[in-house]
Amino acid sequence: MTAISAPRRARLRNLTLAGLATTGAAAAAVTLMPSSASAAPQTTHTVHAVSHRAHTAPQAASASSGNLDGWIKQSLAIMKAKGIPGSYDGLKRNIMRESGGNPNAQNNWDVNAKNGIPSKGLLQVIDPTFNTYHVAGTAHSVKDPVANITAAANYAAHRYGSIDNVNSAY
Repeated sequence: MTAISAPRRARLRNLTLAGLATTGAAAAAVTLMPSSASAAPQTTHTVHAVSHRAHTAPQAASASSGNLDGWIKQSLAIMKAKGIPGSYDGLKRNIMRESGGNPNAQNNWDVNAKNGIPSKGLLQVIDPTFNTYHVAGTAHSVKDPVANITAAANYAAHRYGSIDNVNSAY
């Protein structure tokens, strides 16, 4: 067995770390982006269905101030009223992975950002996804924490059955 020199070992370690970072970046690049194959037919039906139920559910206030626990609980109340599945644990797990709990997080480096539509907010939603899956009764702003959580959970429900089923980048 041949010994590896210290400089070579350092280069290999750096290459390994860079490879891991690149793999993670590639996985994150698809964050909350609707599938081009299924987005168009589903979009019309989904928006109509969400709008139809909007008149029967309570309206939520804007979440411009607050904390993560409160935003999740507000979103869960709206989700329950709208029939959107998801749990506190599923939301929090995904929020912590996507933004670390920072409602102002914005990805300015991935493929979406390069295409002019960076992922934003607690669950790193791009504007087209937010607009398609926005839930009436929440602020119409992707940066509003409750609106961001609720739209992402609505998207995940349509795409994966529930936000609870998402265990990696969307």
